[in-house]
Amino acid sequence: MEQTPPLNPLFEQIIADLLEKNFAVIEFLFDSVSLRHLKEGLLAKIAFGKLQKAGIGNRKNFAVNSPIRSDTILWLENDSEEISEKYFLAETQVFCDYLNETCYLGINSFEFHYASYETGAFYKRHLDRFKNDDSRKFSMITYLNEDWITENGGELVLYPENEIIKILPTFGRTVIFRSDVLEHEVLLSLRDRLSITGWLK
Repeated sequence: MEQTPPLNPLFEQIIADLLEKNFAVIEFLFDSVSLRHLKEGLLAKIAFGKLQKAGIGNRKNFAVNSPIRSDTILWLENDSEEISEKYFLAETQVFCDYLNETCYLGINSFEFHYASYETGAFYKRHLDRFKNDDSRKFSMITYLNEDWITENGGELVLYPENEIIKILPTFGRTVIFRSDVLEHEVLLSLRDRLSITGWLK
């Protein structure tokens, strides 16, 4: 007889929020030490020029469109040998397994990239699911910005029905939301802003 997985209170709260609001905001879904290692690694990658200008659309209709978004990105490899990246991906897999076992969501894979918004960067209002590809179920963003304050701008703005939700990109905060439902944007950032952004598919 198949056993039900033990309840994880944090995961259960995420599920409850997703059911109620289509989004969830969590503090330290990933531990702070690992997140700092991820941040240090990302800063080194930026210094070595490894990030590339982001675009809109998927591989079939990809285009760089600076008036819509102006961040730079670098995709994480799912077989990465970097310890902090392996940890992040392994913990994400644990979360996905829990969602599948408790909610039968059928999440088969995920993909993530680093995102760097230099001072003055933004991403206009959009939906994460492509017209020619409906595989993205949930969007997931984890922030790496220490000592972030309101005056720094760069808020993630969610647009649920008849509401506007602004979320500061503070260190250790993870935001998860339905990719097919919630339009969102990143407001103009007034200092460099770092995150790991991805999709559960």
